Amino acid sequence: MRKAGGKSGKPGSGKKAGGSAYAPTARNLAVRVKTAHKRSASSTRWLERQLNDPYVAEAKRQGWRSRAAFKLLQLDEKFHILKPHQRVVDLGAAPGGWTQVAVQRVKPEQKRGRVVGLDLLEMEPVDGADVFVGDFTKDEDVERLRVLLGGPADVVLSDMAANTTGHTQTDHLRIMGLAEMAVEFACEVLAPGGAFVCKLFQGGAEKTLLDMLKTNFAVVKHAKPAASRSDSAEMYVVAMGFRGSNTNQKKD
Repeated sequence: MRKAGGKSGKPGSGKKAGGSAYAPTARNLAVRVKTAHKRSASSTRWLERQLNDPYVAEAKRQGWRSRAAFKLLQLDEKFHILKPHQRVVDLGAAPGGWTQVAVQRVKPEQKRGRVVGLDLLEMEPVDGADVFVGDFTKDEDVERLRVLLGGPADVVLSDMAANTTGHTQTDHLRIMGLAEMAVEFACEVLAPGGAFVCKLFQGGAEKTLLDMLKTNFAVVKHAKPAASRSDSAEMYVVAMGFRGSNTNQKKD
């Protein structure tokens, strides 16, 4: 449950480019990588793609921990998911790019909003957020999360991806199973009216998850942010207007 890594740092903000405030502002010269000893051809292709990815360069320039931060920035630009003083959960938070975005938007330094991130992997602390190693399917970790939030969540974010086997159909079912568990978790912790954002991969097994979302949320939208690679099957579902009856009251 880990997003692509990157260095830590205080994030900045993008400038208008390509119709979005959150897109690379400059082109980089193409970099070619030669296959080195002990490096496979697939690793070489991955490295070359990273070095030539404008979002990777822009993330480093602005201080985001991963290029994935731009995906959430672009989704929020379109759907207005994150707002000051909300309580936000980031599932599979490492290395922290989405957590950084949530902190920037929720403004927990004003003592009302809270951002909690958890992951099976350790990650560096994020200023303004509580992060810990945990499993959202375990009761003890969910209880710890609830205590840190101090009340029901307003937004649950999930950019998780299941570990892959190399078998396309099996991997897709694993990904969808993880997403369905994230929906169930969101329905347990969200306040009425809350929102859920989750990464999916197109592959023909989405119906069960979409039915769950349409039952529990007033609005369900699909989007592929510009920061998602064009050759990737990934997409995001944004569900808003949680219909649940979470009776926990917020405590500021």
